[in-house]
Amino acid sequence: MRAVIVFAHGSRDPLWRQPVQAVAQAIAARDPSCTVRCAYLELCEPTLAQAVDELVAHGATDIRVLPLFFGMGKHAREDLPALMRDLQARHPHARLQRLPTAGEDPRLIALLADIALEGPVP
Repeated sequence: MRAVIVFAHGSRDPLWRQPVQAVAQAIAARDPSCTVRCAYLELCEPTLAQAVDELVAHGATDIRVLPLFFGMGKHAREDLPALMRDLQARHPHARLQRLPTAGEDPRLIALLADIALEGPVP
């Protein structure tokens, strides 16, 4: 089973999670055969470990982690790779793949430039 985890920093404010959940919903709508979960580094749940454990328990063998970080700060550069190493060791039969941070994708940079130049959506 293939799965995607949309991974973000986390916040105590439930409204903050809405865009993260919207990304997860868009992924699920685009590929209904893919199981999608959200996970957070801190301040809310589920954690990345909880999400991976749940997915593996339900048969996931290929898990892609999409970090919704704009820059390559300490969380993306150090914390996430360490978490991924620990989780891969805990689940050696699953393939865990960390995707580049959202802000590293040139398509997102181009989209943001388009949004800035086009103005608000009616």
